Amino acid sequence: GRHEFPFSFQLPQEPLVTSFTGKYGSIQYYVKAILERPAAPDQSVQTELHVISHIDVSSPALLTPVLRSQEKMVGCWFFTSGPVSLSAKIERKGYCNGEAIPIYAEIENCSSRLIVPKAAIFQTQTYLASGKTKTFRQMVANVRGNHIASGSTDTWNGKTLKIPPVSPSILDCCIIRVEYSLAVYIHIPGAKKLMIEMPLVIGTIPCIGFSSRNSSITSQFSMDMSWLALTMPEHPEAPPNYADVVSEEEFSRHVPAYPPPIDCEEQLCCPVFAYIQEFRFQPPPLYSEV
Repeated sequence: GRHEFPFSFQLPQEPLVTSFTGKYGSIQYYVKAILERPAAPDQSVQTELHVISHIDVSSPALLTPVLRSQEKMVGCWFFTSGPVSLSAKIERKGYCNGEAIPIYAEIENCSSRLIVPKAAIFQTQTYLASGKTKTFRQMVANVRGNHIASGSTDTWNGKTLKIPPVSPSILDCCIIRVEYSLAVYIHIPGAKKLMIEMPLVIGTIPCIGFSSRNSSITSQFSMDMSWLALTMPEHPEAPPNYADVVSEEEFSRHVPAYPPPIDCEEQLCCPVFAYIQEFRFQPPPLYSEV
């Protein structure tokens, strides 16, 4: 007949490397069941088990900003046309899948050529075996800026580059490493590109703090205004009329008597706006709910 037997296993306490399938190698885990039969060969089945080694991007080492700058002289031999300078910055080093990386960059084109700034996320797979190393590098996301003419500058004030679904970084494995970098580079016609690379760590646990300046302001605003939902009625009553709560006697004490009209053609010696009367009405009473 049919028989079912439940089994359970405790994973080792030491960290396990995240499951990964790359160009020249893979890290895979399997659960295998074996049926031993006395008069026949053993029968076995197996199914793949996905393991994720968590990386918390809220760690202090991954919250530090990264800043790089570089300059390149464009030209050939003695015929130089001028330098192209690039500086780029990201707010932190660690991000998770689906997050958008705000990029801050300044590009100055003092050459005689039309240049194009770009940014990309690169994944680098490194395989180590028998004392040899093999590397595979691929682009997983990119974004392009506007053309910059000769003698012009351009600024990226948080230009976003979204991280696609990729494998988390693998940094502690002795045979396979998976690393990421954010490259901001400039395509220069007829010359080698000017490139800046900043290290990235793709984690699994999102940052607890605010991911960007905009989200910080939005969250702070929503927290500060949360009391409105508790105090404001659904249909607030209109404030009282000023004349209904201030007596005529009190009103007359705060309203100065108007001076006689001025003959503009004979007596005015300064602009008309200097003679605008200043109204000193007492402010209306405070509105309070009953």
